Amino acid sequence: MTETQARNPQPPTARVSPPIAKEAHGVAQARSLFDRAILRQASVDAFKKLDPRIQIKNPVMFVVLVGTIVTLIEAIVHPGLFVWSITAWLFGTVLFANFAEAMAEGRGKAQADTLRKMRAETEARRLDENGKEVRVPASALTKGDRVVCESGDLIPSDGDIIEGIASVDESAITGESAPVIRESGGDRSAVTGGTKVLSDRIVVNITAERGHTFIDRMISLVEGASRQKTPNEIALTILLAVLTIVFLPVVVVLEPFGRYAGVGVSVVVLVALLVCLIPTTIGALLSAIGIAGMDRLVQRNVLAMSGRAVEAAGDVQTLLLDKTGTITLGNRMASAFYPVGGHSEEELAAAAQLSSLADETPEGRSIVVLAKERFNIRERDLGPDHTFVPFTAQTRMSGLDVDHRQVRKGAAEAVKRWVIDQGGTLPAELDTIVERVARAGSTPLAVADGGDVLGVVELKDVVKQGIRERFDAMRQMGIRTVMITGDNPLTAAAIAEEAGVDDYLAEATPEAKMALIRSEQEGGKLVAMTGDGTNDAPALAQADVGVAMNTGTTAAKEAGNMVDLDSNPTKLIDIVEIGKQLLITRGALTTFSISNDVAKYFAIIPALFVTTYPQLRALNIMRLHSPQSAVLSAVIFNALVIIALIPLALRGVRFKAASSSAILRRNVLIYGIGGLITPFIFIKLIDLILVALHWY
Repeated sequence: MTETQARNPQPPTARVSPPIAKEAHGVAQARSLFDRAILRQASVDAFKKLDPRIQIKNPVMFVVLVGTIVTLIEAIVHPGLFVWSITAWLFGTVLFANFAEAMAEGRGKAQADTLRKMRAETEARRLDENGKEVRVPASALTKGDRVVCESGDLIPSDGDIIEGIASVDESAITGESAPVIRESGGDRSAVTGGTKVLSDRIVVNITAERGHTFIDRMISLVEGASRQKTPNEIALTILLAVLTIVFLPVVVVLEPFGRYAGVGVSVVVLVALLVCLIPTTIGALLSAIGIAGMDRLVQRNVLAMSGRAVEAAGDVQTLLLDKTGTITLGNRMASAFYPVGGHSEEELAAAAQLSSLADETPEGRSIVVLAKERFNIRERDLGPDHTFVPFTAQTRMSGLDVDHRQVRKGAAEAVKRWVIDQGGTLPAELDTIVERVARAGSTPLAVADGGDVLGVVELKDVVKQGIRERFDAMRQMGIRTVMITGDNPLTAAAIAEEAGVDDYLAEATPEAKMALIRSEQEGGKLVAMTGDGTNDAPALAQADVGVAMNTGTTAAKEAGNMVDLDSNPTKLIDIVEIGKQLLITRGALTTFSISNDVAKYFAIIPALFVTTYPQLRALNIMRLHSPQSAVLSAVIFNALVIIALIPLALRGVRFKAASSSAILRRNVLIYGIGGLITPFIFIKLIDLILVALHWY
């Protein structure tokens, strides 16, 4: 623990690591959107998904499949180019929808296959009731077993260290080549199966049930096929089914209406018309959009335990963000020297530098650097007669004893007590400077030489560059940001003002976090937060989106509904943006699909009945060649537009911070009007091609 941590207890700064297991994440990054291997597998899976038991899960496409079977029977009984063409394109429509879903699933399966290769059967050294080691396969371990791991051993399963401390290589999970320290007790006791012990000896209490390790969970989560539909997606599926049911009688009554009007309307035309009018575009892409949303999170090294969590992230209205490592860089840096009692700034800098020579913390190093930059004070030969005084949580000071001098720096209250114990006096202006530094959001460290106080060193939290702009963007989307910190209210207020957050919670305790989350939720808001410690677990469980750090405890990871493998608290902002992108993509393509249906209605209905009712000529703005070419052109367009929109469904609509009303306007202008105009252009173009080929 450093001096500033003792003064302002905060959760440890999260380690920012490269993406998920370099090979595993490499799958997501290196594979292009249409990787050949994924394309081949998706093509095969598209046919496998023709199974009615699978197809019925998507009511819209199930209707298309049934329609395809009806037209196929008709083509066999009454063969003809038109009937077979309609049948072929309807069959293609179903295949293209299956292909879109298989493409989204394939990207997850490719990552899962790589993770499976990482999982190796290892031997565990299990301790029996008498403490004797028994070698067993890792697969035989159950929850509650204790195992011993020493240098060079692979940790056989997930667990918590109950004895010892060790350096652990976690690159198999995080891709981070630098080892991390894991020790019993505290918030850094959790270890993951498949990681490697590099030094020392630890005893691990297994916390995972057989077959339910972290690697197993990663594999199941990145497999798109195992993903459950979210409530929002289920609601949209029901809406699409209702629209399909509504259009069914509308299409059916056209047959007697056509007979009355003297126009023969075949069952093939009715099926084609139904398929064109029901929302096949969004019905075909709906599942792919959801799977791709979770895949984008995996590419950012975040595992979502459910699609519900991803959607909730898109609807979040309050973000709880830890100050250290998220809003600030994590380490406070020396920024100024304030002398007192008639001493000069250079005297204060020299003493502060002496007291920091053995201080390897970032704060201590920054004091040495500042003294060198301001006064060219460099490290000096102290000779043999010197003693470094290390920082302890009890004294809250560190320093140096040399040449009968005792130089100390530390928390102001601790240094003041020490000076009084030395028989010294306190300068009148000391408290004023300490309070002024604290009000500015910085940490004051007092420096004394024996019984003489020399002054105060200001340690300043450095707010991350660009973080204020990101919070401004969140505000535009209607999201309220709340900074959580262990700092005192004065310091918290200053940092909150500089960072541009909407509110802050100072001297945060687990109870205070829970109370804040509940108060926000009682107001009907969805809340997201990050955490890594056992004391964060209740709040993570209460939050609608709880992002646990992978470096945190097992309790925290089990309480949250997402795990950030990079352990980067800033990722919460990215998660919210990905969630919003998922919802915006779904809304945009739904708007496009419904607009498409309107345009296809104007393409087919006037062409079918214009000869009987010349008044419909005003609606026949495309002037299609014949009723048959109009129907076939619409069916072909209906199938091809699904393929054309697969890249958009997988990548997602480009996210731009904006209000809900602005997003709605953009959807209507781009995807609404675009979805209305596009069919008119391409159905006419397809009609011209069919006529040019003398098919109609």
